[in-house]
Amino acid sequence: MTSIKFKSKKDVFFQALILGIVGGCISLIVSVGLATGLDKSSYVTISLLLLVSAFLLWSYYGTYYELTQKQIKYNCGPIKGKIEIKEVRGVVKGKTLWVGLKPATARKGLIIKYGKFDEIYISPQTNDEFINRLLELNDAIKITS
Repeated sequence: MTSIKFKSKKDVFFQALILGIVGGCISLIVSVGLATGLDKSSYVTISLLLLVSAFLLWSYYGTYYELTQKQIKYNCGPIKGKIEIKEVRGVVKGKTLWVGLKPATARKGLIIKYGKFDEIYISPQTNDEFINRLLELNDAIKITS
């Protein structure tokens, strides 16, 4: 099996949150530019707001997962990592992890339990297809709902 990429599911909640924050940043950029006439101090503010907007958009549109023969790789903008498939103990399907590492753009994804106590939350486009492919690589993984 070669590597398989899975796009991240994007739900309305996260889309509204990200686009709302980016829209707020852009409106602040316009208001700062109009209020101060683009003096030196406004360039710092505008640069920070542009960086925040770029980071959020990169994370939102640049989130995907990849299954290889030995690893689960995840990318969420600048956040990248990998998990050895042999270390995966279980997968919780259809739940949302509210604390911890979450390279995801939707709710009701997958909580992957690996190592001794580690967990990561991801949101592949189709949970079932991701689980089926993962089980092909390691059928000892316990799946729960």
